[in-house]
Amino acid sequence: MNSKRKDLFWNIFLVVFLLSVAAGIYASSKKVDYIWRWNRLPQYVVYKDIQEVRAPSDGIVSVSGKTVKITPPGSRSTPVLLENVKGISVRNGDTVFEGDVLAKNESYKLGPLLTGLLITLEISVYSIFFAIIIGVCTGLARISRNPFLKKLAIFYIELIRGTPLLVQIFIFYYFIGTIFNLGRMTAGVMALSVFTGAYIAEIVRAGIQSVHKGQMEAARSLGMSYTVAMLLVILPQAFRRTLPPMAGQFISLIKDSSLVSVISITDLTKSGREIVASTFSPFEVWFTVAALYLVLTSLLSYLVQLLEKKMSAQDK
Repeated sequence: MNSKRKDLFWNIFLVVFLLSVAAGIYASSKKVDYIWRWNRLPQYVVYKDIQEVRAPSDGIVSVSGKTVKITPPGSRSTPVLLENVKGISVRNGDTVFEGDVLAKNESYKLGPLLTGLLITLEISVYSIFFAIIIGVCTGLARISRNPFLKKLAIFYIELIRGTPLLVQIFIFYYFIGTIFNLGRMTAGVMALSVFTGAYIAEIVRAGIQSVHKGQMEAARSLGMSYTVAMLLVILPQAFRRTLPPMAGQFISLIKDSSLVSVISITDLTKSGREIVASTFSPFEVWFTVAALYLVLTSLLSYLVQLLEKKMSAQDK
């Protein structure tokens, strides 16, 4: 069997296996005493918003383009002009009374799930940005010859990695947030950044130490200072080697961001809890929430893979 046929065989086997797992899950769901109501979910993803324009007074309607003119009875009454009206449902000469519907504006808006997804994405982007800064600085301090910087970095890393993220979120919001008057979003981003930065610091340290010492010696022999050699020679090589574990840490950050819901940030997880409370459909909601988190993490993983391929192509 050649390699192409062998690959085709295993690909077919994979598809059959996944279909078998899906069929098993479906059969198991039928045995659960639960009524599935997937039809309730679409309105929490995207919904149609209808805004009605009502007549402010009685009168006769005159329509010109997007302008509606209502002439009240009586020669001394001042006509009422409504401009930029969309979806007009009345015609010239119609008689309307106060409160009658003149137009209906329909538009699609994001539901709570997509709104929560955007907030989760916002928190994750800010947290990743600050976590990289904290992690790189701490990683460099971790390998510094300065005893103060080195021991301070070790203390920070051990302290953050040795305490639960949930506890740190509470400390940042209820203690530090109270002292410095921080908002929920700021406290949540700070907690996630500081927590993830400790792990990134160790990744950066390991990446730098994996570069052969001869690289630094060669750079210094060319007249570069330690700082310039680190920025131009060592860190680029370390970045290539640490990209996969960095991606894994960023994916963990996106999933860990669900914990900020405990301080009343309406992210994807908190939106899911609120929808469950109103629809009494926990399985449908949490499966959807899990799928949305999977979309975010898969997109990040795909972008990292593209970056790895681009950097590999540049090395050739």
